[in-house]
Amino acid sequence: MPAHPPALPPVRLASEAELARDALATPLLGRAVRLARWAGPATRVGAGGELLDAQLPEAAEALGLPAGDEGEAQASEAWRVAVDTGLVTVEDPVENEGGEESPGTAEAGPELALITGGSPQDVVGVWEAALETVLADAAVPDLEGLAEALEAGEEFDLDTLGWDREGEEDLLDEALTNLYILTLTAGAEAGTPVPLPALAATMVASDEPVGEPSDEVLEFVSDTMMRLDDYFRALEPIGLVEFWPVDEELMADAEEEPGAPGPEEDISRYGMVRLTPLGRHALRLRLSEAGYEPPVVGELAGKGADALLDGVCDYPPQAVRDELAAWLSGREAAPAARDLLAAARGTDEGGPLRRLRCQEALSLVGPEAEGALREVLDDPELGGLARVWLAERGAADVPPPAQELVFWLTVDTIAAQLAAEGNSEELRALVEGLAGQHSGFFEAAWRVDHPATADVLEAMGRLHPDRKVAKDARKAAFKARSRHGA
Repeated sequence: MPAHPPALPPVRLASEAELARDALATPLLGRAVRLARWAGPATRVGAGGELLDAQLPEAAEALGLPAGDEGEAQASEAWRVAVDTGLVTVEDPVENEGGEESPGTAEAGPELALITGGSPQDVVGVWEAALETVLADAAVPDLEGLAEALEAGEEFDLDTLGWDREGEEDLLDEALTNLYILTLTAGAEAGTPVPLPALAATMVASDEPVGEPSDEVLEFVSDTMMRLDDYFRALEPIGLVEFWPVDEELMADAEEEPGAPGPEEDISRYGMVRLTPLGRHALRLRLSEAGYEPPVVGELAGKGADALLDGVCDYPPQAVRDELAAWLSGREAAPAARDLLAAARGTDEGGPLRRLRCQEALSLVGPEAEGALREVLDDPELGGLARVWLAERGAADVPPPAQELVFWLTVDTIAAQLAAEGNSEELRALVEGLAGQHSGFFEAAWRVDHPATADVLEAMGRLHPDRKVAKDARKAAFKARSRHGA
């Protein structure tokens, strides 16, 4: 796994029963199980536990695979998985009295009983072991050239292949980690595949300024796409991903590997990959084993409101809603609202975003919470959001806010949006609207007693497209800093 992956988004995990069902349905594990049942007294293996060449056609036939090299290669791969997972137990070849070596034998192993009689966790454990075999093989280059050279009596080594095993494993780890992150942040968890060029682009290590990519970067993306194509072809049969490979015509029509797609091209021709529920489970497990703490949607449900609001601050929008809903489920509306409001207080740097998350949580609470919201109407930090909540529900007798509270809430809201989304288009529109609706906005805003006032005004100066308005915002920011002696 990467030494310093970015902040990991929360993942929604399937139940162990669902994962076990999916594991049993994967082509590769299914073949390995069938070969374990097929193995018996007549099965002969070599020194490495591999099926002897003479038995591969029979194994392929037992799996219903086509005759020939392709079917035998798939049978050989399934056999290797069966041996590595303990679905099959092998006895090494032995040397007889005449010095000749007798082939080893094989039979069903102890893990086979777990497939039919074990718990879902047992089944998933067998699948995880199979995945490790496939991941190790995925980082190995195509050795057909090596085999041909050896048969011809030529000298040939891994340096000739240009293969760096550690580098290849690191690249595969980086690709899987980035796929995990893209899947959970870009809506792909709901089923949208990730384009291979987009995944390859996340792996570019470049200090170049943002803009038109250089030929070197395009070449790296192109080369990485083809390596990813190889990886995911190998990983799809074990159920880690669903994969739509690079269109063969793209490679056939060009002397070199395909570059990045143009703006009018069908990006699906360049390959698409989707992480499966098994894949989400497996990659989260690998990240956990590497020392990271990938969050899971729903894990904050049993914690206090302070842990909830702090925990969801960096979550993507859908995960925020899911986590807030899970926390509120089973809690009474009024006590839950009081806990959320108490946790939202604070003049620290994280305060604005906590209050935004509190507001989002309160939007899911029913009218039973009205009393709790009225209790904080006079609170300088919470009175504004309480009025918004009450007004949205048509509550009667809500006292109008003082002008100071309106401006304080405005600064707090922009500070929260900056923390949550950065300089987004939505925030740019909000800034333009505020400056356009209130001619004296900046003259009043720099006086707001909020710790983020100067930072908010500076951001408004960056975001507003009108040069005069942007200049007024920067002047107001300077006044705010001077006022607080910063």
